[in-house]
Amino acid sequence: MNNLKLSSIATNIVTGFLGAGKTSAILHLLKQKPANERWAILVNEFGEIGVDGSLLEAQALDSKNVFIQEVSGGCMCCSSGITMPIALNKLLKEAKPHRLLIEPTGLGHPIEVLKVLSNQYYKDVLSLEKTITLVDARNLADKRYTEHVIFNQQLVIADTIVGSKTDLYSAEDKQALINYVNVQARMPEDIVFIEHGQLPISLLAGKTQYVAQASSLIKQAKVQPHKFKSSLLLNKKTTNNTTLNEKPFPESGVIKAINKGEGFQSIGWRFAADKTFNRAKLNSFIASLNVTRLKAVFITNEGNFAYNLTEKEGNIANNEVNLTECNESRIEIICSEIDKAWEEELLNCLNQ
Repeated sequence: MNNLKLSSIATNIVTGFLGAGKTSAILHLLKQKPANERWAILVNEFGEIGVDGSLLEAQALDSKNVFIQEVSGGCMCCSSGITMPIALNKLLKEAKPHRLLIEPTGLGHPIEVLKVLSNQYYKDVLSLEKTITLVDARNLADKRYTEHVIFNQQLVIADTIVGSKTDLYSAEDKQALINYVNVQARMPEDIVFIEHGQLPISLLAGKTQYVAQASSLIKQAKVQPHKFKSSLLLNKKTTNNTTLNEKPFPESGVIKAINKGEGFQSIGWRFAADKTFNRAKLNSFIASLNVTRLKAVFITNEGNFAYNLTEKEGNIANNEVNLTECNESRIEIICSEIDKAWEEELLNCLNQ
């Protein structure tokens, strides 16, 4: 196994804007994974506090031979030129996978990700298969989406466009997505509709049509590197060779981080394992928020729970999952404007 040469690893990008349902779709794909295959997942997050990796690991316990690596703090190929290759190389070396899934942040440049994956260093290692772009068609009336360059790049690069969460659509939403895609000269056959994240594994098969076009697509889309402004509120002594998600806790047992970019802000916290939350207070706090995106895993007085909410789906009862394992509590909020009161309200949810 250690001497196994890595070559022609089936690789898919699963992308989509904030709240499109990427993590749910990947979890459903894992349920369909052939038992004899090893899969690797490279997860990228806009926020500095990585939660997606924890969500996937906690909910994929029944999936054997699944390896997960996380890159936080903005687009993995724009925020730092070496971040993505380092994480990817580490993952490939550990997993030696039959299939690799790349989940860029909803605010990441999928065209740039494709460029990295198709460069000379990976051309023999990776076999680039279909790029899947998830879209929640309910957002097509919102200019924050339709006028955002990243949202439209995700559609341009897609081999297959997936209208997600159709169980929540109105009668007009499906047609709205078809119309929007047709305006961009895409064929209706490129569109598939799913509900509850039930992405068929069959959609992954087949070569992507965009490898040779990666450079020209970047020029056409006028891709510019992200300008992220990050603030890691840990302690004064930090090192550059350890990610925020790996840093040891200070005496307070709390790590906080803030990030900005692409018209959005994020704020997140990590809490040491000995800090337990009051579930009732926590649910009340989460229910009070009106934010673009919230993901979290918490150790509470009633067990471990994961939360995965969007501004259109704020019902906690429908977006809370009981977890068997949870190593520490984490929460990441993406919004237009950070409310300074959130930190005190969250800390008040801790059991004293």
